[in-house]
Amino acid sequence: MKNDKQRGSALVYILIAIALLAALTASFMDSSSEQTSAQSLANTVTEVGSQVNFIMSAIEECTLVYPEGDAALSGTNNTPYPINPTSIYLTDHTTGVDYVRDARCPGNPGDSADHANIFGGASGKFLPPPPRLLSDWIYYNGADGVFFYAETNKTDAFLADALSRLDGKYAECQVDVVNATAGAVALSTDGVSCTSGYRCLRVWLKILP
Repeated sequence: MKNDKQRGSALVYILIAIALLAALTASFMDSSSEQTSAQSLANTVTEVGSQVNFIMSAIEECTLVYPEGDAALSGTNNTPYPINPTSIYLTDHTTGVDYVRDARCPGNPGDSADHANIFGGASGKFLPPPPRLLSDWIYYNGADGVFFYAETNKTDAFLADALSRLDGKYAECQVDVVNATAGAVALSTDGVSCTSGYRCLRVWLKILP
């Protein structure tokens, strides 16, 4: 009987030890997951914010260095901001999507449709690949002003918080987050939309009244 009691007591201690180990493991995993999510949040805010600032400064530099823009476009197309890269006015225009990476400075040379690339070897400004969870940056110059934006349909738990924090880092109306998860949402009055099922981070360079 004594041995049976000892074996029973030992089994209880073993079960208690297993339960404690399981609780500690679960606690460690929860903590690790929270740390990973917090780090991902911080990395996303830093990476996206850096690209936003870089794009803004590069385009604004163009408008400051060449305030008259292209003489043929004077008074139109939100002079002196770059026109859309797919514009047929450009000698070597792109087709399809108006990517920021293809934006051209209208002040160089300043009197023809042969505008110079803002990003690339000639300018020395190299646009990094888009942030991991966002699409390529897209440029808009149209009826509502000038802005650029990126889309995401990722569902990572920290992403919505990251976009919200980015919105809060800039002046009111300069940056906004457009939620199109329930259906496409217009970004402009002339046909540009945030794709259905996506969220869009939009950065304004010029807003028309």
